[in-house]
Amino acid sequence: MTTKDCDKVSRELGDFHNAISRESQLGYKYKLTVEYDGTSYRGWQTQKNARSVQDTLINAAEKLFGESVDIQGAGRTDAGVHALAQVAHLGTTKSMSPRKIMEGINDLLPSNINILSIEEVPISFHARHYAVSRSYLYIISRNRTAFGKRYVWWVRDALDIEKMRSACGMFTGFHDFSSFADKRLDKDASTKVKLDAADIQEMGDLIVLRFAGSHFLWKMVRRMVGIIVEVGRGNLTTRDIKGMLVQHSDLPAKHTAPPSGLFLERVLYEGDPQKLAKPGGLFFPCIIPR
Repeated sequence: MTTKDCDKVSRELGDFHNAISRESQLGYKYKLTVEYDGTSYRGWQTQKNARSVQDTLINAAEKLFGESVDIQGAGRTDAGVHALAQVAHLGTTKSMSPRKIMEGINDLLPSNINILSIEEVPISFHARHYAVSRSYLYIISRNRTAFGKRYVWWVRDALDIEKMRSACGMFTGFHDFSSFADKRLDKDASTKVKLDAADIQEMGDLIVLRFAGSHFLWKMVRRMVGIIVEVGRGNLTTRDIKGMLVQHSDLPAKHTAPPSGLFLERVLYEGDPQKLAKPGGLFFPCIIPR
C-alpha cells in the first residue's frame, strides 16, 4: 500500500470515528425530504463566506431546537442546482414530533426552501451512506422564457431528438466517467460509475432528460447533457461519446451545461418503490411554459 493510500484510509477512518462520536451524543434522528430553488445558493454544502442550503436549514433547526444540530444531505448539489426531493438527516438531543419540526423549521426558512416531509428514523440512519440510488432531471427549453429562465437551459439551435436519444443510451451501464467528472472535489474518488438509466422525453417545447444511478460525480450530469446536446446539434456522434468513455477527454468540460436546468429528482433507500413517475406533474405546469 502506498503512502497516498495509507493517508486516504487514515482520513476515512478519522471521518468514520468522528461520525460515530457525534452520533453517540445525539439522542434522536429524523429523515427530511426537502425541495429547494438553488438559484440563490452556492450549492447544498456548507461553505465559508457563501450562502448554502445546508447552512440555511441548520440555522433554522438550531433556532427551533435551541441547540446545535447535525444536518447531512444525500447529495451535494452544486451552485444554482435545484432539488425536487433532496433527503437529509437531522440529528439532535431533543425529541419533538415530526409535524412540529416540519412546521417549526418551515416557518423559519426562506420561501425558496421547503421541507416536504419528516419522519423519525433509527439513530444509525445516514442520508448519504444509506442511499441506494439517485435520479436527476435536466430540462432544456426550445423557446426563450421569462418565467422559466432559472429552471431551464434555453437552446436556440435545432436539436435532433432521435440522435440525442441514441446518445443517452451510450451512457447506461458501468463506465469510467473520468471525462465527465470535475476532480477538484473528491480527488481520490473512483470515476467508475454504474448508470442504471438515461432517457429523454419531449414535453411540448421542453426536452426532459433523466439519469438514474447509485451515485454521480461532481458535474457529471451537466457534462453528459452538454455532450448530448452537441450530438443533437450535429456536432458530435455516438462514436465520439464511446471514445470519451474509453479514453479521457477534456471536451465534456468545455460543453458543461448550465446549472439552471438541473434538478435532484429523488433519492431512494432500501425498500423504497423503484418505479419513477413521469416528470411533469410536479411543477412544470405552473412555472415553465410548455
